Amino acid sequence: MDILSLRLPVDEETELRILTERDASDLYALVDQNRAYLCRWLPWVDATRSIEDELDFIRITQGHVARNDGFTCAIWHRGMIAGTIGYHPIDWISRKVEIGYMLAPQFQGKGLMTKACRVMVNYAFTVLKLTKVEVRCATDNERSCAIPERLGFTRRRTVHNGQWLNDRLIDLYVYGVYASEWEVSG
Repeated sequence: MDILSLRLPVDEETELRILTERDASDLYALVDQNRAYLCRWLPWVDATRSIEDELDFIRITQGHVARNDGFTCAIWHRGMIAGTIGYHPIDWISRKVEIGYMLAPQFQGKGLMTKACRVMVNYAFTVLKLTKVEVRCATDNERSCAIPERLGFTRRRTVHNGQWLNDRLIDLYVYGVYASEWEVSG
């Protein structure tokens, strides 16, 4: 199967699809409409000022696909892009990956990101045969931290001053789960 046509079902109304250039306008609109909220947690939001910026990001993610070191999906819910989820470059030597995600506030509180993360973890362990998945969250982003906690990840460590965000350094929690600890589910 061509990875660019990958579609991963999340639930009856939601699926993950590899980001393509045709998603740039919808994704930019989602980011732009939710800029104030997203800026609180994500360092790249201020630099995303146009559809062309979004196209540049999508082309970077397409490069990951071409090099077989990851992919990023749009989360499609009821025919609309609700957010993104992806593998930060896969470390094939250590057989591990970090999952990053973003969900617009109007789609939160429905369990979408928890279910999308479960799909990505299942894929990492069953299809890619990786041995570890990690998630990094700002220590004060309770909603983001709740996702790996809900999925049974273990908080492995705190990275002090781990990310530059809005003119300051913030701390990050690093959550992890090993394939041997994970129960594959639908």
